[in-house]
Amino acid sequence: MAPPDHRRPYKRPAISDQQRRRELSLLRQAQSRLDAQHRARCLASSVLSLENPEPDSVPELELESKPGEERSEAPPKEFDVRQASKLRGAEARKWFARQLMLPEWMIDVPDRLSQDWYVFARPAGKRCFVVSSNGAAVSRLRNGSILHRFPSALPSGARTRDVSGSAQSYSILDCIFHEPDQTYYAIDMLCWRGYSLYDCTAEFRFFWLNSKLAETGACEPPSQYHRYRFSLVPVYNCDHSGLHAAYTGAAPYVKDGLLFYNKEAHYQTGNTPLALVWKDENCSQYVIDTDSQGNVPKQQQVVLELQEDGKLTTSDDPPVVFGCLDGDFIQKSGLCLGNLLRFAIGDGGLSFVDGGLDKADLCYLGKSNRARAFADSYSKLIS
Repeated sequence: MAPPDHRRPYKRPAISDQQRRRELSLLRQAQSRLDAQHRARCLASSVLSLENPEPDSVPELELESKPGEERSEAPPKEFDVRQASKLRGAEARKWFARQLMLPEWMIDVPDRLSQDWYVFARPAGKRCFVVSSNGAAVSRLRNGSILHRFPSALPSGARTRDVSGSAQSYSILDCIFHEPDQTYYAIDMLCWRGYSLYDCTAEFRFFWLNSKLAETGACEPPSQYHRYRFSLVPVYNCDHSGLHAAYTGAAPYVKDGLLFYNKEAHYQTGNTPLALVWKDENCSQYVIDTDSQGNVPKQQQVVLELQEDGKLTTSDDPPVVFGCLDGDFIQKSGLCLGNLLRFAIGDGGLSFVDGGLDKADLCYLGKSNRARAFADSYSKLIS
């Protein structure tokens, strides 16, 4: 009789939800490229034949989202940043607030990290994007409000005699404004002289950013027609030496964690698993949330958005439900659809079943700061 086999049966570890969504996001990018090529061929064929295409011969411009998949929303082609700049008040803030690509918090280590990802130390400061057009530059914060309006050496960023490029051209940079040295640190490029980079890979966007920004003189010290200096952030491959340089290396700015970008990632507005943020005590002053005075609250807090049916959701697409408010409580508290509400996480914490959220012990604190534009993301809450 053979001796019993006490070895554990081999079981392949489950792929995390974040890894699955990374794979889905890359697949959707590839599908979008194929659809774009197909639309171009259909359009060219229609023009050459001088015939109107059949109603069903050209695919819809917008892909349908499948349950559980994230949706990449590129800015509408018929409504660009020049037109959006004419918006005013809350309408302008709402539109501009949805243009930044927001990293998820790193829950697990991505597959092929050393081959497929970049890493850099994120400057501490105000995340914003800078638009230069018609002789001026404007920076807008993450909530859509204006931070600065100023002359700049960026293309079409100042009214000088030697300004180059078409008057209709504009450029858009994703930046972090670092207050100690009054510098805009450019971490990404969305558009350059009217040429869109949204559908380009991060590898190409970073190359273009490093090649083009210095040529303009935008990295020079401030002057009459260039009020704020711009600077580049050192970007490394995610191998051992790159991670060490980003994590422990000296930087001309205060660090606020590490940012990881998948090299194939397009610029997707909103939360995306193809960009990740990591924080700990060695690379960030603010590892966990603090109040406006920089104090850590006794209980960790979460900001959720109130939906029509009373559900409390994150900012993800699709959103994750963290709880539900009673209709009488909503009415008595004067709350309404879309309100951002702050909760403390009670002693019961968060409970998970099969890798998903089961229940959360939430204690209502009140409405969130009015300057805030979005609820917290799921990855931030569980990281």
